[in-house]
Amino acid sequence: MAESITTRINKLRDQIRRHDHLYYVENTPEITDQQYDTLFRELRDLEHKHPDLITPDSPTQRVSGRPLDGFTTVKHAVPMLSMDNTYSPDELRQFDQRVKKLLPGQKIRYMVESKIDGVAITLRYEQGLLTLAATRGDGSQGDDVTANIRTIPSIPLKLTEGETPTVPTSLFDEPTGFPQVLEVRGEVFMTNSQFEKINRIRSQNDEQTFANPRNATAGSLKLLDSRIVAQRSLRFLGYALGEVSQPFAQTHHETLKKLKILSIPVNPTCSAADDIEKVIKICLEWQDRRPELDYQIDGMVIKVDSLDFRTRLGQTARSPRWCIAYKFAAERAQTIVKSIQVQVGKTGALTPVANLEPVQLAGTTVSRASLHNFDELRRKDVREGDTVLVEKAGEIIPQVVEVIIDQRPQSTHTFALPEECPECAGPVLKDEGGVYIRCINPDCPAQLIERLRHFAARGQMDIDGLGIALIEQLVKASLVSSFADIYKLKAEDVASLERMGEKSAANLIEAIEKSKQRPLERVLAGLGILHVGSRAAEVLAQELGTIDALMQAEKEQLENIDEVGPVIAESIYKFCRDSHTRSLIDNLRAAGVQMTGTEKSAEQYSDKLADQSVVVTGSIAGYSREDMNSLIKKHGGRPTASVSKKTDLVVIGENAGSKAEKAQKLGVKTMTPEQFLTFLEQ
Repeated sequence: MAESITTRINKLRDQIRRHDHLYYVENTPEITDQQYDTLFRELRDLEHKHPDLITPDSPTQRVSGRPLDGFTTVKHAVPMLSMDNTYSPDELRQFDQRVKKLLPGQKIRYMVESKIDGVAITLRYEQGLLTLAATRGDGSQGDDVTANIRTIPSIPLKLTEGETPTVPTSLFDEPTGFPQVLEVRGEVFMTNSQFEKINRIRSQNDEQTFANPRNATAGSLKLLDSRIVAQRSLRFLGYALGEVSQPFAQTHHETLKKLKILSIPVNPTCSAADDIEKVIKICLEWQDRRPELDYQIDGMVIKVDSLDFRTRLGQTARSPRWCIAYKFAAERAQTIVKSIQVQVGKTGALTPVANLEPVQLAGTTVSRASLHNFDELRRKDVREGDTVLVEKAGEIIPQVVEVIIDQRPQSTHTFALPEECPECAGPVLKDEGGVYIRCINPDCPAQLIERLRHFAARGQMDIDGLGIALIEQLVKASLVSSFADIYKLKAEDVASLERMGEKSAANLIEAIEKSKQRPLERVLAGLGILHVGSRAAEVLAQELGTIDALMQAEKEQLENIDEVGPVIAESIYKFCRDSHTRSLIDNLRAAGVQMTGTEKSAEQYSDKLADQSVVVTGSIAGYSREDMNSLIKKHGGRPTASVSKKTDLVVIGENAGSKAEKAQKLGVKTMTPEQFLTFLEQ
């Protein structure tokens, strides 16, 4: 007998949860990404066809369909207290003496685990379902960030007993296998590799980079749009309990084991120590082993293992008496600033960079450090010839921390703010209300090289073989002075350049030819419009469809596009009204670059909505706005946010507003959600 739809959906959910746990928590995936995508796609399709079977804990429901208006404040059932800190092994010994004085004659066992440098979060599960996630705040109350926390794949939306080694579960008295109320405290963080990736993208888009992974994490959790948070790939590790409706464990060690059984990821660096000297040894070992981890730790946390002993030890007004944090001192190195160089980015932003006497820091040789911007340079008063302390922000980005003034040579002088571009001697201007000084010469060769590199890079036009070294040669040889010139290159022009030959030249020309078919969103991302990165380019392409529509758009129309807003709209409007831009677009079009449409999805279902502009208004049971937009794209359509004469179809859900009225007034075709879904399924 064939299994029912409900049975199949439940089976798929269980499989996906299991594979999420194996991938994000255990690091032992059993299936390929393609196999995982197949399972996820089947579940999503079944839920689309049977919206009455969608549940809040389904893996498809991690991301909210619309931004929040703001965060609400929630009171913690159990206060989230801070810990006392120390940087000294002797103070750890004093901590041990205080514990033993309050627990005379008792054998004390400690647990030592890494102190993750992230954002403290509490997760509340009721009947096994995630119902609330909140920040620490002031300890007694914090912000409700549930929508953002739900996007983190390593956090289960529903507690399940996984396949980790079992431990006695006699304390699980309730029928569900876990307490009716279970609050898990832990840390949300960003991995070093993800941090580098995000900063690389932000830098390419001339957006301010994050100083360290913790700042990136905190900034992500403050975002009101969970769809953006989902792109940040945050992680979570649990390490404590808050409110629990019944006894859960007798020790910290047992607590972590049981949380792991329930598929909640826990701190993997936890070790037991039977005396304080073993504790100190573990702390000092991890101080050297930090580079082994792909996330930041800023110390170790020492906890009394027995939960009964913790109760007897109690707490002060601000911190528990049963734990303490041993903080690592930031690794710094002393070196000399040989020179200060000003770099020019693709949008003309001038960035001061300190060239240093090479020095070893956190396992790597550091010879350059960003000074971020000229406001920061002035604040720290860094000068050529200064002796400075350098550290890696978040163990990753080298930065000058401070100048050692008493070692400053008398001959040094304050670094002058640039009055002209160091590359082209063109005029510079400081951003209104901002911190960047920019070269405003559109013909600046340094900007040109950076713009060409960005235009040709993967994620934009993806012209294989057109790297920075070749671009510099092409510009120097006056073969390329704009994006459009790339499409005028001939194989014989390229073959004559250094380290090129006939075969390499032919391959490059073939790659250039292929790039002409890139969709509009890739072209827009490659043009280097200020504040327009890959996501904004995708939104603009979906909304407007052609480069001509973008060039003709008014500011008000641009501002009304979801995820655009006034700052981006102003930047796009100025870019499109510039005579250089209009000439460039004409030349790209003449060269055969298509500049229309959006990127085809690998999951294209049909062409039923091919080239049609579709607006969804009102709420639709079982579907978020993102779900509906995804469905439209998969049938060849273009989801848009505003209704106009050019709109082909408006899907009108419950509580629809002015868009429904406008569609009727303009005579635009409309459908109910039921009619629309039936049409797609036929």
